[in-house]
Amino acid sequence: MTAPNATPKPAAADWSPESWKSKLEAQQVRYADRDAVERARAKLASLPPLVTSYEIERLKDEIAQAQAGKRFILQGGDCAETLADCRPEVITAKLKILLQMSLVLIHGLKRPVTRVGRFAGQYAKPRSSPMEKGVLDGAEIELPSYFGDLVNNAEFEPEARRPDPHLMVRGYQHAAMTLNFVRSLLDGGFADIHHPDHWDLRFMAHAGLTAERRAQYEQLRDTVADGLRFMEALGEQKVEDLTRAEFFTSHEGLNLLYESAQTRQVPRRDGWYCLTTHLPWIGERTRQLDGAHVEFFRGIANPVGVKIGPAADPAQVVELVRTLNPAREPGKIMLIVRMGASNVGTRLRPILEQVSASGEPVLWASDPMHGNGIKTERGIKTRDFDDILAELEQSLEIHDAVGTYLGGVHFELTGEDVTECVGGASGVGEDNLHENYASPCDPRLNYQQSLELAFRLAGRLRDA
Repeated sequence: MTAPNATPKPAAADWSPESWKSKLEAQQVRYADRDAVERARAKLASLPPLVTSYEIERLKDEIAQAQAGKRFILQGGDCAETLADCRPEVITAKLKILLQMSLVLIHGLKRPVTRVGRFAGQYAKPRSSPMEKGVLDGAEIELPSYFGDLVNNAEFEPEARRPDPHLMVRGYQHAAMTLNFVRSLLDGGFADIHHPDHWDLRFMAHAGLTAERRAQYEQLRDTVADGLRFMEALGEQKVEDLTRAEFFTSHEGLNLLYESAQTRQVPRRDGWYCLTTHLPWIGERTRQLDGAHVEFFRGIANPVGVKIGPAADPAQVVELVRTLNPAREPGKIMLIVRMGASNVGTRLRPILEQVSASGEPVLWASDPMHGNGIKTERGIKTRDFDDILAELEQSLEIHDAVGTYLGGVHFELTGEDVTECVGGASGVGEDNLHENYASPCDPRLNYQQSLELAFRLAGRLRDA
Protein backbone atom coordinates (compact mmCIF):
# COMPACT_ATOMS: atom_id res chain seq x y z
CA MET A 1 0.00 0.00 0.00
CA THR A 2 1.05 3.60 -0.49
CA ALA A 3 2.20 5.65 2.45
CA PRO A 4 -0.39 7.95 4.05
CA ASN A 5 -0.78 11.31 2.36
CA ALA A 6 -2.20 13.34 5.23
CA THR A 7 0.11 15.20 7.58
CA PRO A 8 -1.20 15.50 11.14
CA LYS A 9 -1.57 19.07 12.33
CA PRO A 10 0.16 20.24 15.51
CA ALA A 11 -2.03 20.34 18.61
CA ALA A 12 -3.52 23.67 19.64
CA ALA A 13 -1.27 25.90 21.72
CA ASP A 14 -3.64 25.61 24.69
CA TRP A 15 -3.52 21.78 24.66
CA SER A 16 -1.19 19.31 26.34
CA PRO A 17 -1.48 15.60 27.24
CA GLU A 18 -2.41 16.75 30.74
CA SER A 19 -4.82 19.61 29.93
CA TRP A 20 -7.80 17.28 30.32
CA LYS A 21 -7.23 17.37 34.09
CA SER A 22 -8.72 20.88 34.19
CA LYS A 23 -12.05 19.59 32.88
CA LEU A 24 -14.89 17.66 34.48
CA GLU A 25 -14.18 13.98 33.87
CA ALA A 26 -17.18 11.70 33.37
CA GLN A 27 -16.78 8.09 34.55
CA GLN A 28 -14.01 9.22 36.91
CA VAL A 29 -12.40 6.51 39.04
CA ARG A 30 -11.56 7.40 42.64
CA TYR A 31 -8.21 5.98 43.74
CA ALA A 32 -7.45 6.01 47.45
CA ASP A 33 -3.64 6.05 47.06
CA ARG A 34 -2.61 9.03 44.93
CA ASP A 35 1.09 8.19 45.26
CA ALA A 36 0.39 4.75 43.77
CA VAL A 37 -1.42 6.45 40.88
CA GLU A 38 1.61 8.61 40.16
CA ARG A 39 3.95 5.62 40.31
CA ALA A 40 1.77 3.72 37.83
CA ARG A 41 1.55 6.75 35.52
CA ALA A 42 5.32 7.26 35.62
CA LYS A 43 5.92 3.59 34.87
CA LEU A 44 3.57 3.67 31.87
CA ALA A 45 5.26 6.82 30.56
CA SER A 46 8.66 5.11 30.70
CA LEU A 47 7.61 2.03 28.72
CA PRO A 48 7.87 1.59 24.93
CA PRO A 49 4.78 2.47 22.88
CA LEU A 50 2.32 -0.27 22.01
CA VAL A 51 1.76 0.97 18.44
CA THR A 52 3.66 3.25 16.06
CA SER A 53 2.82 6.60 14.51
CA TYR A 54 3.32 5.08 11.05
CA GLU A 55 0.65 2.45 11.73
CA ILE A 56 -1.68 5.16 13.03
CA GLU A 57 -1.22 7.29 9.92
CA ARG A 58 -1.74 4.25 7.73
CA LEU A 59 -5.08 3.55 9.40
CA LYS A 60 -6.06 7.20 9.07
CA ASP A 61 -5.35 6.97 5.34
CA GLU A 62 -7.55 3.88 5.06
CA ILE A 63 -10.37 5.57 6.97
CA ALA A 64 -10.10 8.47 4.52
CA GLN A 65 -10.48 5.96 1.69
CA ALA A 66 -13.58 4.58 3.39
CA GLN A 67 -14.98 8.12 3.68
CA ALA A 68 -14.64 8.35 -0.10
CA GLY A 69 -16.51 5.07 -0.59
CA LYS A 70 -13.41 3.16 -1.69
CA ARG A 71 -13.01 0.95 1.38
CA PHE A 72 -14.99 -0.50 4.30
CA ILE A 73 -14.06 -0.67 8.00
CA LEU A 74 -14.86 -3.80 10.02
CA GLN A 75 -14.42 -3.15 13.75
CA GLY A 76 -15.15 -5.91 16.23
CA GLY A 77 -14.16 -7.76 19.35
CA ASP A 78 -14.90 -8.18 23.00
CA CYS A 79 -17.23 -6.03 25.05
CA ALA A 80 -14.53 -5.98 27.73
CA GLU A 81 -11.25 -7.82 27.49
CA THR A 82 -10.06 -9.55 30.62
CA LEU A 83 -6.48 -10.15 31.61
CA ALA A 84 -7.30 -13.83 32.04
CA ASP A 85 -8.26 -14.07 28.36
CA CYS A 86 -4.77 -13.15 27.17
CA ARG A 87 -4.43 -16.70 25.85
CA PRO A 88 -3.42 -17.89 22.38
CA GLU A 89 -6.63 -19.76 21.63
CA VAL A 90 -8.81 -16.76 22.55
CA ILE A 91 -6.74 -14.29 20.53
CA THR A 92 -6.53 -16.64 17.55
CA ALA A 93 -10.30 -17.17 17.55
CA LYS A 94 -10.96 -13.41 17.46
CA LEU A 95 -8.52 -12.91 14.62
CA LYS A 96 -10.02 -15.82 12.71
CA ILE A 97 -13.62 -14.61 12.85
CA LEU A 98 -12.63 -11.06 11.84
CA LEU A 99 -10.65 -12.48 8.90
CA GLN A 100 -13.54 -14.64 7.79
CA MET A 101 -16.09 -11.84 8.17
CA SER A 102 -13.85 -9.53 6.16
CA LEU A 103 -13.53 -12.10 3.37
CA VAL A 104 -17.32 -12.30 3.19
CA LEU A 105 -17.56 -8.49 3.05
CA ILE A 106 -14.81 -8.16 0.42
CA HIS A 107 -16.70 -10.62 -1.76
CA GLY A 108 -19.97 -8.70 -1.32
CA LEU A 109 -18.66 -5.13 -1.55
CA LYS A 110 -15.97 -5.70 -4.19
CA ARG A 111 -13.70 -3.31 -2.31
CA PRO A 112 -10.98 -3.61 0.37
CA VAL A 113 -11.91 -4.10 4.01
CA THR A 114 -9.83 -2.79 6.91
CA ARG A 115 -9.95 -4.92 10.05
CA VAL A 116 -9.89 -3.17 13.42
CA GLY A 117 -9.97 -5.36 16.51
CA ARG A 118 -11.39 -4.33 19.85
CA PHE A 119 -8.43 -5.92 21.59
CA ALA A 120 -5.02 -5.22 23.17
CA GLY A 121 -6.48 -2.53 25.42
CA GLN A 122 -10.28 -2.88 25.75
CA TYR A 123 -9.88 -3.30 29.51
CA ALA A 124 -11.94 -0.33 30.74
CA LYS A 125 -15.74 -0.15 30.73
CA PRO A 126 -18.13 2.72 31.49
CA ARG A 127 -20.88 2.02 34.00
CA SER A 128 -24.27 3.60 34.53
CA SER A 129 -23.60 3.90 38.28
CA PRO A 130 -20.33 4.14 40.24
CA MET A 131 -21.72 1.79 42.89
CA GLU A 132 -23.44 -1.58 42.68
CA LYS A 133 -25.59 -3.50 45.18
CA GLY A 134 -25.17 -7.20 45.68
CA VAL A 135 -25.20 -10.01 48.20
CA LEU A 136 -22.09 -11.14 50.04
CA ASP A 137 -22.21 -13.76 52.81
CA GLY A 138 -25.98 -13.54 52.89
CA ALA A 139 -26.13 -9.77 53.36
CA GLU A 140 -26.84 -7.05 50.80
CA ILE A 141 -23.96 -4.58 50.49
CA GLU A 142 -22.88 -1.85 48.11
CA LEU A 143 -19.47 -1.89 46.40
CA PRO A 144 -17.81 0.05 43.56
CA SER A 145 -19.02 -1.08 40.15
CA TYR A 146 -16.74 -3.16 37.96
CA PHE A 147 -15.02 -0.72 35.57
CA GLY A 148 -13.00 -3.34 33.74
CA ASP A 149 -9.70 -5.06 34.47
CA LEU A 150 -7.80 -1.80 33.96
CA VAL A 151 -9.42 -0.51 37.18
CA ASN A 152 -10.66 -3.34 39.41
CA ASN A 153 -11.82 -6.96 39.32
CA ALA A 154 -15.23 -8.42 38.53
CA GLU A 155 -15.68 -10.58 41.67
CA PHE A 156 -18.24 -9.07 44.01
CA GLU A 157 -16.15 -8.68 47.13
CA PRO A 158 -14.55 -5.57 48.68
CA GLU A 159 -10.88 -6.22 47.86
CA ALA A 160 -11.61 -7.16 44.23
CA ARG A 161 -13.71 -4.04 43.63
CA ARG A 162 -11.16 -1.65 45.14
CA PRO A 163 -9.67 0.45 42.29
CA ASP A 164 -6.00 -0.47 41.93
CA PRO A 165 -3.76 1.86 39.85
CA HIS A 166 -1.19 -0.90 39.27
CA LEU A 167 -3.79 -2.63 37.07
CA MET A 168 -3.02 0.03 34.45
CA VAL A 169 0.52 -1.36 34.24
CA ARG A 170 -0.78 -4.92 34.12
CA GLY A 171 -3.21 -3.89 31.38
CA TYR A 172 -0.34 -2.44 29.37
CA GLN A 173 1.66 -5.66 29.83
CA HIS A 174 -1.21 -7.86 28.64
CA ALA A 175 -1.91 -5.52 25.72
CA ALA A 176 1.77 -5.80 24.73
CA MET A 177 1.63 -9.61 24.92
CA THR A 178 -1.55 -9.66 22.85
CA LEU A 179 -0.05 -7.40 20.19
CA ASN A 180 3.16 -9.41 20.11
CA PHE A 181 1.20 -12.60 19.46
CA VAL A 182 -1.00 -10.93 16.82
CA ARG A 183 2.02 -9.59 14.97
CA SER A 184 3.75 -12.95 15.17
CA LEU A 185 0.70 -14.64 13.66
CA LEU A 186 0.53 -12.12 10.84
CA ASP A 187 4.26 -12.34 10.13
CA GLY A 188 3.96 -16.13 10.10
CA GLY A 189 1.31 -16.12 7.37
CA PHE A 190 -1.77 -16.68 9.55
CA ALA A 191 -3.66 -14.04 7.57
CA ASP A 192 -2.25 -14.84 4.13
CA ILE A 193 -5.22 -14.46 1.81
CA HIS A 194 -3.07 -15.87 -0.98
CA HIS A 195 -4.07 -19.22 0.56
CA PRO A 196 -7.61 -18.70 1.88
CA ASP A 197 -8.09 -22.47 1.79
CA HIS A 198 -6.14 -22.41 5.06
CA TRP A 199 -9.04 -20.48 6.57
CA ASP A 200 -11.30 -23.50 6.78
CA LEU A 201 -13.95 -23.88 9.46
CA ARG A 202 -12.81 -27.11 11.06
CA PHE A 203 -11.26 -25.30 13.99
CA MET A 204 -14.77 -24.24 15.01
CA ALA A 205 -16.60 -27.47 14.20
CA HIS A 206 -18.26 -27.36 17.61
CA ALA A 207 -19.97 -24.09 16.68
CA GLY A 208 -22.65 -25.99 14.79
CA LEU A 209 -22.31 -24.00 11.58
CA THR A 210 -25.05 -25.00 9.16
CA ALA A 211 -24.12 -26.97 6.06
CA GLU A 212 -25.57 -24.19 3.89
CA ARG A 213 -23.49 -21.48 5.57
CA ARG A 214 -20.34 -23.62 5.43
CA ALA A 215 -20.82 -24.28 1.71
CA GLN A 216 -21.49 -20.58 1.09
CA TYR A 217 -18.29 -19.59 2.87
CA GLU A 218 -16.18 -22.25 1.11
CA GLN A 219 -17.50 -21.18 -2.29
CA LEU A 220 -16.51 -17.54 -1.84
CA ARG A 221 -13.18 -18.59 -0.30
CA ASP A 222 -12.41 -20.57 -3.44
CA THR A 223 -13.52 -17.64 -5.60
CA VAL A 224 -10.96 -15.41 -3.91
CA ALA A 225 -8.24 -18.03 -4.37
CA ASP A 226 -9.09 -18.41 -8.06
CA GLY A 227 -8.98 -14.63 -8.52
CA LEU A 228 -5.54 -14.36 -6.98
CA ARG A 229 -4.20 -17.21 -9.13
CA PHE A 230 -5.65 -15.54 -12.24
CA MET A 231 -3.94 -12.26 -11.39
CA GLU A 232 -0.64 -14.11 -10.94
CA ALA A 233 -1.07 -15.79 -14.31
CA LEU A 234 -1.43 -12.34 -15.88
CA GLY A 235 1.76 -11.21 -14.16
CA GLU A 236 0.03 -8.65 -11.95
CA GLN A 237 2.89 -6.96 -10.11
CA LYS A 238 0.85 -5.84 -7.11
CA VAL A 239 -0.69 -9.20 -6.30
CA GLU A 240 1.61 -9.52 -3.29
CA ASP A 241 -0.12 -6.48 -1.78
CA LEU A 242 -3.29 -8.58 -1.62
CA THR A 243 -1.81 -11.67 -0.06
CA ARG A 244 -1.42 -10.47 3.51
CA ALA A 245 -4.10 -9.03 5.73
CA GLU A 246 -3.27 -6.40 8.33
CA PHE A 247 -4.93 -5.64 11.63
CA PHE A 248 -5.31 -2.48 13.64
CA THR A 249 -6.37 -2.18 17.27
CA SER A 250 -8.99 -0.05 18.99
CA HIS A 251 -10.42 0.49 22.44
CA GLU A 252 -12.53 3.01 24.30
CA GLY A 253 -10.21 5.69 25.67
CA LEU A 254 -12.03 5.79 28.98
CA ASN A 255 -9.17 5.91 31.49
CA LEU A 256 -7.35 9.13 30.64
CA LEU A 257 -4.54 8.44 33.11
CA TYR A 258 -3.65 5.38 31.05
CA GLU A 259 -4.07 7.10 27.67
CA SER A 260 -2.18 10.30 28.50
CA ALA A 261 0.76 8.42 30.05
CA GLN A 262 1.50 6.85 26.66
CA THR A 263 0.89 10.03 24.64
CA ARG A 264 4.05 11.52 23.19
CA GLN A 265 5.70 13.23 20.25
CA VAL A 266 7.72 11.15 17.81
CA PRO A 267 10.69 11.93 15.58
CA ARG A 268 10.03 13.38 12.11
CA ARG A 269 6.31 13.94 12.70
CA ASP A 270 4.28 16.86 13.99
CA GLY A 271 1.68 16.43 16.68
CA TRP A 272 1.10 14.15 19.65
CA TYR A 273 0.20 10.48 19.31
CA CYS A 274 -1.69 8.32 21.79
CA LEU A 275 0.36 5.16 21.41
CA THR A 276 -1.80 2.74 23.39
CA THR A 277 -3.85 1.92 20.28
CA HIS A 278 -4.40 2.92 16.67
CA LEU A 279 -8.05 3.97 16.97
CA PRO A 280 -9.28 5.13 20.39
CA TRP A 281 -12.90 6.08 20.70
CA ILE A 282 -15.03 8.33 22.93
CA GLY A 283 -18.11 6.68 24.39
CA GLU A 284 -21.70 7.92 24.46
CA ARG A 285 -21.32 8.76 28.16
CA THR A 286 -18.13 10.81 27.77
CA ARG A 287 -18.56 12.95 24.63
CA GLN A 288 -19.50 16.20 26.44
CA LEU A 289 -18.05 19.19 24.56
CA ASP A 290 -16.71 20.69 27.79
CA GLY A 291 -15.59 17.37 29.25
CA ALA A 292 -12.19 15.87 29.90
CA HIS A 293 -12.40 13.22 27.16
CA VAL A 294 -13.13 15.64 24.33
CA GLU A 295 -10.37 17.89 25.69
CA PHE A 296 -7.85 15.04 25.56
CA PHE A 297 -8.86 13.65 22.18
CA ARG A 298 -8.95 17.02 20.41
CA GLY A 299 -5.18 17.22 20.73
CA ILE A 300 -3.97 13.84 19.50
CA ALA A 301 -3.05 12.92 15.92
CA ASN A 302 -4.81 9.51 15.98
CA PRO A 303 -8.06 8.93 14.16
CA VAL A 304 -10.81 9.11 16.78
CA GLY A 305 -14.12 7.28 16.96
CA VAL A 306 -17.15 8.83 18.67
CA LYS A 307 -20.23 6.90 19.74
CA ILE A 308 -23.47 8.71 18.83
CA GLY A 309 -26.68 7.61 20.56
CA PRO A 310 -30.37 8.46 20.04
CA ALA A 311 -30.28 11.46 22.39
CA ALA A 312 -27.60 13.24 20.35
CA ASP A 313 -28.50 16.70 19.08
CA PRO A 314 -27.51 17.11 15.39
CA ALA A 315 -26.07 20.60 15.92
CA GLN A 316 -23.99 19.37 18.85
CA VAL A 317 -22.66 16.48 16.75
CA VAL A 318 -21.45 19.00 14.16
CA GLU A 319 -19.80 21.08 16.90
CA LEU A 320 -18.21 17.95 18.34
CA VAL A 321 -16.69 17.04 14.96
CA ARG A 322 -15.35 20.58 14.54
CA THR A 323 -13.82 20.53 18.03
CA LEU A 324 -12.10 17.20 17.46
CA ASN A 325 -11.00 17.97 13.89
CA PRO A 326 -10.62 21.74 13.42
CA ALA A 327 -8.24 21.23 10.48
CA ARG A 328 -10.88 19.08 8.70
CA GLU A 329 -8.33 16.33 8.16
CA PRO A 330 -9.63 13.36 6.10
CA GLY A 331 -9.71 10.07 7.99
CA LYS A 332 -9.64 11.76 11.38
CA ILE A 333 -13.20 11.25 12.67
CA MET A 334 -15.32 8.09 12.68
CA LEU A 335 -18.89 8.61 13.94
CA ILE A 336 -20.12 5.27 15.30
CA VAL A 337 -23.91 5.47 15.47
CA ARG A 338 -25.68 3.34 18.09
CA MET A 339 -29.39 4.17 18.07
CA GLY A 340 -31.27 0.92 18.63
CA ALA A 341 -33.70 -0.63 16.16
CA SER A 342 -36.64 1.30 17.63
CA ASN A 343 -34.92 4.72 17.35
CA VAL A 344 -32.75 4.63 14.24
CA GLY A 345 -35.68 5.26 11.90
CA THR A 346 -36.39 8.68 13.41
CA ARG A 347 -33.10 9.79 14.98
CA LEU A 348 -30.44 8.97 12.37
CA ARG A 349 -31.58 11.01 9.39
CA PRO A 350 -31.47 14.49 11.03
CA ILE A 351 -27.90 13.85 12.18
CA LEU A 352 -26.80 12.60 8.76
CA GLU A 353 -28.37 15.60 7.06
CA GLN A 354 -26.89 18.24 9.37
CA VAL A 355 -23.37 16.80 9.39
CA SER A 356 -23.49 16.34 5.62
CA ALA A 357 -24.66 19.93 5.13
CA SER A 358 -21.80 21.18 7.32
CA GLY A 359 -19.23 19.71 4.94
CA GLU A 360 -17.25 18.22 7.82
CA PRO A 361 -15.40 15.05 6.71
CA VAL A 362 -16.45 12.01 8.73
CA LEU A 363 -16.70 8.27 8.30
CA TRP A 364 -20.13 6.91 9.19
CA ALA A 365 -20.21 3.55 10.95
CA SER A 366 -23.06 1.58 12.49
CA ASP A 367 -22.91 -0.02 15.92
CA PRO A 368 -26.14 -2.05 16.00
CA MET A 369 -25.21 -3.68 19.32
CA HIS A 370 -25.33 -1.09 22.07
CA GLY A 371 -28.79 0.33 21.46
CA ASN A 372 -30.41 -3.10 21.45
CA GLY A 373 -29.78 -4.44 24.92
CA ILE A 374 -32.68 -6.26 26.59
CA LYS A 375 -33.24 -8.32 29.72
CA THR A 376 -35.02 -11.62 29.93
CA GLU A 377 -37.69 -12.34 32.51
CA ARG A 378 -34.94 -13.88 34.63
CA GLY A 379 -32.95 -10.64 34.49
CA ILE A 380 -30.24 -11.86 32.08
CA LYS A 381 -28.77 -9.20 29.78
CA THR A 382 -28.93 -10.21 26.12
CA ARG A 383 -29.39 -8.87 22.60
CA ASP A 384 -31.64 -10.16 19.85
CA PHE A 385 -29.99 -10.96 16.51
CA ASP A 386 -33.11 -9.74 14.68
CA ASP A 387 -32.89 -6.31 16.37
CA ILE A 388 -29.20 -6.04 15.48
CA LEU A 389 -29.92 -6.88 11.85
CA ALA A 390 -32.94 -4.55 11.76
CA GLU A 391 -30.89 -1.55 12.92
CA LEU A 392 -28.18 -2.34 10.41
CA GLU A 393 -30.63 -2.65 7.52
CA GLN A 394 -32.52 0.53 8.49
CA SER A 395 -29.23 2.42 8.72
CA LEU A 396 -28.31 1.37 5.19
CA GLU A 397 -31.71 2.46 3.88
CA ILE A 398 -31.45 5.88 5.55
CA HIS A 399 -27.92 6.46 4.24
CA ASP A 400 -29.16 5.58 0.76
CA ALA A 401 -32.03 8.04 1.10
CA VAL A 402 -29.82 10.90 2.35
CA GLY A 403 -27.01 10.19 -0.09
CA THR A 404 -24.36 9.45 2.52
CA TYR A 405 -22.16 6.36 2.71
CA LEU A 406 -22.12 3.82 5.52
CA GLY A 407 -18.43 3.00 5.51
CA GLY A 408 -18.06 0.79 8.54
CA VAL A 409 -19.60 -1.43 11.21
CA HIS A 410 -18.77 -1.92 14.87
CA PHE A 411 -19.72 -5.22 16.52
CA GLU A 412 -19.22 -6.80 19.91
CA LEU A 413 -18.36 -10.38 19.04
CA THR A 414 -16.18 -13.32 19.88
CA GLY A 415 -14.75 -16.22 17.93
CA GLU A 416 -15.96 -18.58 20.63
CA ASP A 417 -19.13 -20.62 20.88
CA VAL A 418 -20.83 -18.50 23.55
CA THR A 419 -24.56 -18.23 24.21
CA GLU A 420 -25.05 -14.55 25.03
CA CYS A 421 -27.19 -13.12 22.19
CA VAL A 422 -30.44 -14.80 21.16
CA GLY A 423 -31.62 -15.49 17.62
CA GLY A 424 -30.00 -16.08 14.28
CA ALA A 425 -29.54 -19.40 12.55
CA SER A 426 -27.55 -20.69 15.54
CA GLY A 427 -30.87 -21.13 17.33
CA VAL A 428 -29.81 -19.63 20.67
CA GLY A 429 -32.91 -18.91 22.74
CA GLU A 430 -33.48 -17.56 26.24
CA ASP A 431 -33.34 -21.08 27.64
CA ASN A 432 -29.84 -21.53 26.15
CA LEU A 433 -28.24 -18.41 27.65
CA HIS A 434 -27.00 -20.26 30.73
CA GLU A 435 -25.05 -22.81 28.64
CA ASN A 436 -22.01 -20.63 27.90
CA TYR A 437 -22.55 -17.03 29.01
CA ALA A 438 -18.96 -15.88 29.51
CA SER A 439 -18.98 -12.07 29.12
CA PRO A 440 -18.34 -10.10 32.33
CA CYS A 441 -20.31 -7.13 30.93
CA ASP A 442 -22.37 -7.03 27.74
CA PRO A 443 -23.49 -9.95 25.53
CA ARG A 444 -21.54 -10.67 22.33
CA LEU A 445 -22.38 -12.32 19.05
CA ASN A 446 -20.95 -15.81 18.90
CA TYR A 447 -18.94 -17.26 16.01
CA GLN A 448 -21.90 -18.43 13.95
CA GLN A 449 -23.99 -15.30 14.56
CA SER A 450 -21.04 -13.10 13.55
CA LEU A 451 -20.47 -14.96 10.30
CA GLU A 452 -24.18 -14.98 9.52
CA LEU A 453 -24.37 -11.22 10.09
CA ALA A 454 -21.44 -10.73 7.70
CA PHE A 455 -23.26 -12.73 5.00
CA ARG A 456 -26.47 -10.76 5.53
CA LEU A 457 -24.63 -7.43 5.39
CA ALA A 458 -22.61 -8.44 2.32
CA GLY A 459 -25.80 -9.51 0.54
CA ARG A 460 -27.50 -6.24 1.33
CA LEU A 461 -24.52 -4.17 0.18
CA ARG A 462 -24.12 -6.26 -2.97
CA ASP A 463 -27.75 -5.64 -3.92
CA ALA A 464 -27.58 -1.90 -3.24
